[in-house]
Amino acid sequence: MGRYDFDTVVDRRGTSCLKYDFKQERGYPEDVLPLWVADMDFPTAPEILEQIHKATDHGIFGYTVPKEEHFGAVLNWYDNRFSYRPDRRSIVLTPGVVFALSTAVRSFTYEGDAVLIQPPVYYPFFSVVKDNGRRLIENELVYKDGRYAIDFEDFENKIRDNNVKLFILCSPHNPVGRVWTKAELQRLGEICERYNVLVISDEIHSDIVRQGFNHTVFTNACPQLRERAIVCTSPSKSFNLAGLQISHIFIENSELRHRFKKELSAQGYTEYNTLGLAAAKAAYLYGGEWLEECLGYIEGNLQYLKAFLKERMPKLRLIEPEGTYFAWIDFSGLGLDKQALNRLIIDKAKLWLDAGHIFGERSAQLQRIVLACPRVTLTQALVRLENAIKEEKL
Repeated sequence: MGRYDFDTVVDRRGTSCLKYDFKQERGYPEDVLPLWVADMDFPTAPEILEQIHKATDHGIFGYTVPKEEHFGAVLNWYDNRFSYRPDRRSIVLTPGVVFALSTAVRSFTYEGDAVLIQPPVYYPFFSVVKDNGRRLIENELVYKDGRYAIDFEDFENKIRDNNVKLFILCSPHNPVGRVWTKAELQRLGEICERYNVLVISDEIHSDIVRQGFNHTVFTNACPQLRERAIVCTSPSKSFNLAGLQISHIFIENSELRHRFKKELSAQGYTEYNTLGLAAAKAAYLYGGEWLEECLGYIEGNLQYLKAFLKERMPKLRLIEPEGTYFAWIDFSGLGLDKQALNRLIIDKAKLWLDAGHIFGERSAQLQRIVLACPRVTLTQALVRLENAIKEEKL
């Protein structure tokens, strides 16, 4: 037994929680069990809560900016885990990684410029390109022999033929769960260097990697691109802090950093979330042991899911993740179209999952399930799904 409790179910209803409190507003029945949005159903580490309590007990929530110890905590974390320690001046704070992606698109491209992404991918990647009036270019990942891979020939062709200015990388990749190898990242970097493409690497899931796999920071894999790459990080996924809105963006090139900060200023973002700062510093100073136990619990959930599917729902196929706390499951063995699959999951199984088509139209037969929940919650969801498949005689 570890020090921390991940089994207790915490009732999140009535807290304006997006996952549980907005079912009807999002068009779902009130009795669905949600395992969709990417947050955990675990309270954050007690060590983080202690620092948040100290901040709230003080009682004043005025304008707050980070001191040097905040940056030191961030840099030590990334140095110790990933051997990545850029200059302290490279860190720019934003309220979230998606906010940073959108800011980067506006900072480094013009309307009509081409921006490349790799579906199936986290759905805000689409919107930060299209909603800013940029041209979306897609390099579809290839699914083969049980795992996803990059089509490097198509990647280069798309960049060359469309004069791509910016590439948004998801590393580790959400939702397919790939932890890109150093060699894969280097090959991407070589192509981007050849065509002078700026790389924005979303590494928000970098801490959530299974044993046997290693996350490589993009600029460690491609040091020649340190002046042409931006690395986006946050404690929000690792420690369940998304609502406190704090992210750390590493921009080593001073000119790019100036342009990025100028765009932030144009949006009026110059001060930071008081509790987010306290939580982030505490996470990186004191949260390591909690995170390791949490990852072990999520691994147990994954193994439980694998066994359940194999024994009781063999027509469903798990795409084995290497990182993230998601399960990416292929439902094509049931022989249902997109609409029928949604009816099965929502109306029959009473589950709220993330439908695959929102990550890319070619993934309509897949669903994303969050594994960062108590085992009893996962069991309840799987039993609901099993019973629905039996009732429909699929």
